[in-house]
Amino acid sequence: MNWITSYVRPKINSMLGRRDMPENLWIKDPETGEMVFHKDLEDNLWVIPSSGHHMKISARERLKSFFDDGEYQALESPKVAVDPLKFRDERRYTDRLRDAKAKTSMDDAVLSAVGRIEGLELLATVQDFAFMGGSLGMAAGEAIIKGFETAVERKLPLVLFAASGGARMQEGILSLMQLPRTTVALDRLKEAGLPYIVVLTNPTTGGVTASYAMLGDVHIAEPGALIGFAGPRVIEQTIREKLPEGFQRAEYLKDHGMVDMVVSRLEMKETIARLLRILLKEKAVLKPETQTEEGKQEAEALPAPAVDEATPAQPGT
Repeated sequence: MNWITSYVRPKINSMLGRRDMPENLWIKDPETGEMVFHKDLEDNLWVIPSSGHHMKISARERLKSFFDDGEYQALESPKVAVDPLKFRDERRYTDRLRDAKAKTSMDDAVLSAVGRIEGLELLATVQDFAFMGGSLGMAAGEAIIKGFETAVERKLPLVLFAASGGARMQEGILSLMQLPRTTVALDRLKEAGLPYIVVLTNPTTGGVTASYAMLGDVHIAEPGALIGFAGPRVIEQTIREKLPEGFQRAEYLKDHGMVDMVVSRLEMKETIARLLRILLKEKAVLKPETQTEEGKQEAEALPAPAVDEATPAQPGT
């Protein structure tokens, strides 16, 4: 046995050998420039701890953090025609779709799933901005419609997390047709007396704000989210005036009555659960650490509320 080969060389190689470090271990805060370790950011739901800046989050990560124990049942994505217009600009549309699918491991920009939050069963629909800017095409439109139809069929409230740059130009008029189609499906949900809560994330722009993203019973926005039909730069060029500070941001829209509340992602789950109990006329549930012994005894003594299955609860009544 050659002791130099067997013992010395591996140790030297381990000390002097070059190791490639991942480039994404540290992430820069866009607001302050602070470098944050990626694991700390992931554990904090991709919210910068110091500044509160909300980073973009994938559809699957959002569903995992939203539902109890990270458990949910994803709905199968509807099948639609691929590249119906045979569109090509700098690249073929089919090539762009292939790259987006490989990047996100999703069939398209929308993912719907059924699960529970604080024991309440609901259906959540999430748009993933990483898939071609969350643009609304036929596949995304069909996925949203299927979410509404499934919620009606199973009598579940629906929570939609919007994140989009608007209609998908590669599908032309077929993309714009999804705006009235999703609105009709939404109307059926409301006719069934089921709650519909919209969470507007960064960014929510374009055609989605002309349809399902602005038709909820309650509109919640994540802090700092850009929300509007046309972008601020386009508006400034059109009206030839300087826009107010914070224009089209979540806080500005709340102050001007366009959204109902601005809620941190860290508090989103419990806020939505509380809203759903109000809309569904269910008893509030106190957390064990905040409930007093007298309150527990009173809650146990109260009779169960009568439910009239023939008349569903109407949101907001």
